Amino acid sequence: MNQFLFPLLMLAMLGFMIFTQRKQQKKHQEALNQIKKGDEIVTIGGLYGIVDEINDQKVVLDVDGVYLTFERSAIRRTVTPASQPVQAEETSESAIISED
Repeated sequence: MNQFLFPLLMLAMLGFMIFTQRKQQKKHQEALNQIKKGDEIVTIGGLYGIVDEINDQKVVLDVDGVYLTFERSAIRRTVTPASQPVQAEETSESAIISED
């Protein structure tokens, strides 16, 4: 009985790992399909940029006025969707000035 328990347990663990990896890949692919022009994203190299153009294979990022082309698969995640405006944080100096 013990000789069948260990291989069965190993197969169950392998199946669970494969299932989890496929679920993560599907979630990442859905996130890539949601990206549109104007979204702020992070690449796998840690570069932040705003999407200027996007197609099935490539994405062009605007990084402080420099346009860089990447493969679509090089996108790690979306930081700010295009529909959400970025709110500037109030600095302590402007808070002091406004109190006067």
